[in-house]
Amino acid sequence: MAVSLFHAMEIASTGLAAQRVRMNALASNLANARTTRTVDGGPYRRLDPVFRAVPAQTRFRDLLGDGAARSAYIVEVPEVRSDASPPQLVYDPRHPDADERGYVAFPNINIIEEMVNLITAARSYEANVTAVQSVKTMARAALRIGM
Repeated sequence: MAVSLFHAMEIASTGLAAQRVRMNALASNLANARTTRTVDGGPYRRLDPVFRAVPAQTRFRDLLGDGAARSAYIVEVPEVRSDASPPQLVYDPRHPDADERGYVAFPNINIIEEMVNLITAARSYEANVTAVQSVKTMARAALRIGM
């Protein structure tokens, strides 16, 4: 029983960590939506975390030998990629970063899309917090039964 509770806690905690990385990337995208000049040169590039599902069985094969372990997955964030899409060109010849034709390269960031993604990430984070709280409640109940 305790091993299964730890397993459930591990799955939920990897979800929490992944959504935290996602929210940080989205916050950076929103904060830099109008940044036309970076230290690397050019406009800010949108960040996009890459999620990967990893079978929990590989991490818990020594602890769990049941069928539930074979169907459970944890999430990892192996990298955060920069968006390679071209920047948005806006005609503004008075802008200090305007090119010779008067166009300014702005990041290819859709504020509405980023906000929707941020809300989705926050809801996913909340769902994982609820899962962790449920596991803690079940562990307390199991300890009370054993007394």
